Amino acid sequence: MRLLIMGPPGVGKGTQARGIAAHYEVPAISTGDIFRANVRNQTPLGQKVAAIMAEGGYVPDEITDAIVRDRLGEDDAAAGWLLDGYPRTLGQVEALDGVLAESGTALDAVISLVADEDVLVERLLKRAEIEGRADDNADTIRNRMAVYNQATDPLLAIYRDRGLLVEVDGIGTIEEVGGRITAALDQVAAS
Repeated sequence: MRLLIMGPPGVGKGTQARGIAAHYEVPAISTGDIFRANVRNQTPLGQKVAAIMAEGGYVPDEITDAIVRDRLGEDDAAAGWLLDGYPRTLGQVEALDGVLAESGTALDAVISLVADEDVLVERLLKRAEIEGRADDNADTIRNRMAVYNQATDPLLAIYRDRGLLVEVDGIGTIEEVGGRITAALDQVAAS
């Protein structure tokens, strides 16, 4: 399976991505994890990304696209993959379309975890308290959600129009949400 997972902050994308990847025996590929590993290992890419982030900027699409292209070309991704955190812009959708076209493959589904914003704000406030994240308050969390919605709505519309969007209720235990995702994806695979 070749999958994307999307959803607002706090909905559990990373947790669910790991479970989905294990279930379908494909790598879960998180662009955020790739960036953090490069920064931690002080690679040339990591140094470039660290400088951009230190200035409060976003990593340009060209860099992100190149990283994803390289990662999807690795042997473990030949039979499928799950992308978490990519694409985030219309340009990245086009870049991914290009990678898929070059490899003669296609997306199987785009999982969109949906949840009530108030529930997610409460969840993130609890996480901030536990992890001591003083910068995570209700206002900053709601702002992150608004930014996510503004950036992601057009992407979800594209995948909805292509018949690839699979919306799943993201509230519940890890097992409940994972079960909903697997059931929905099994339906996609059967059709």
